[in-house]
Amino acid sequence: MKWDPRIEEMPAEQLAELQYKRMKTLVYRLYSFSDFYHRRMKENRVHPDDIRSLDDVTKLPFMYKSDLRDNYPDKIFTASQDELVRYHVSSGTTGKPTVVGYTQNDLELWTTSLARGLTACGLGRGDVMQVSYGYGLFTGGLGLHYGAERIGATVVPTSVGNTERQIELMQDLRVTAIACTPSYMVHMGEVAEKMGVSIEKDTNLKTAVLGAEPWSEQMRTHIQNEMGIRAYNIFGTSEISGPMFCDCAEQNGIHIWGDMAYTEIIDPETGEQLQPGEKGELVMTILQKEALPMIRYRIGDITSLDTSLCACGRTHPRIDRLQGRVDDMLIIRGINVFPSQVEHALLGIPEVSGHFMIIVDKKGALDEMLVQVEMNPGAFSDKVQDIMEIRTKVSHILRNSLNISVGVELAAPGTLPRFEGKAKRVIDRRLN
Repeated sequence: MKWDPRIEEMPAEQLAELQYKRMKTLVYRLYSFSDFYHRRMKENRVHPDDIRSLDDVTKLPFMYKSDLRDNYPDKIFTASQDELVRYHVSSGTTGKPTVVGYTQNDLELWTTSLARGLTACGLGRGDVMQVSYGYGLFTGGLGLHYGAERIGATVVPTSVGNTERQIELMQDLRVTAIACTPSYMVHMGEVAEKMGVSIEKDTNLKTAVLGAEPWSEQMRTHIQNEMGIRAYNIFGTSEISGPMFCDCAEQNGIHIWGDMAYTEIIDPETGEQLQPGEKGELVMTILQKEALPMIRYRIGDITSLDTSLCACGRTHPRIDRLQGRVDDMLIIRGINVFPSQVEHALLGIPEVSGHFMIIVDKKGALDEMLVQVEMNPGAFSDKVQDIMEIRTKVSHILRNSLNISVGVELAAPGTLPRFEGKAKRVIDRRLN
């Protein structure tokens, strides 16, 4: 089922032609009317006339999150305040927050993108969607809210927190779909179990749309098997609008609507464009935004691009599951480590759960990494020998997966922190 088959099944050649026309129009508009982009293009000695094909996008300068912070709050906007209908603001945990403005057309673009994505997940009229992302300055809640309403679903705007009440509402209102972070979905399953509620048997839930943090294919399998639902991956950032792009029913990559965005994968060190299938940093140009246009925005997520035809029939390119972020990557004694790699390894060990923390410290001149992980209730034991055997097993698997030896600390079930929003998995004490 497709929301707009004419666009979603557009032949690749026509889609590329449409992308080029919109790219050319965008570059001319910003060169002519944006002081920021005019200056940036002049500094890089590029003129709109130099963009003669999509391949010429590499002549255009990158845009960084620091550009948004340096021009706080709205110096890069290309719409007046009278034209804006909404603001969203990032958390600003690593500096000045980033402010994103939206015109009515921007909101329409965002909603249409999500209508396509949610339809691709099999949702539509007759579904009841519980939106358990945060509402307010965070983009997740309102984005999914309007997208779900557009496809004719009924929305339950629960936001985050008060998990027992959320589970009661899920039952009472016959919720069929939920949108939240994967870590909160796992937490919700645990709380439901303590309440004596089986998500699979005691609710109508069939679909989960999960994102806002990296998660592994093993976690998807865990959620689907434990709760009897289908879990779909959703992607977006506040800078490009918010959550915009989803898996389809094939669960084989996130479709990026080519009429809305031009996608590149680059080497994060050199900035060189990589070929489909090669892992690197995700870069996006949003082709139709009015209030805050983005050309070659370096998102920071690590993934790869797939331009082959999806089995669902959609012709738009897909990105692979996000491996992590460039700035989340830990370098431990010269080895690159992503938290998602740790999660991937742990979820394959039946004696432990997917709840873990990574603590990085420096002992003398050497980096040391400790992984704290909860044991599963069935494997928990007071016998020292049993604990030692499990710890040795976990340590061995992590060493093989990460190519580096790490410390392992086993924790009792339910003792590590739980997260209602984005999971915070890493404490890097080297930064103190």
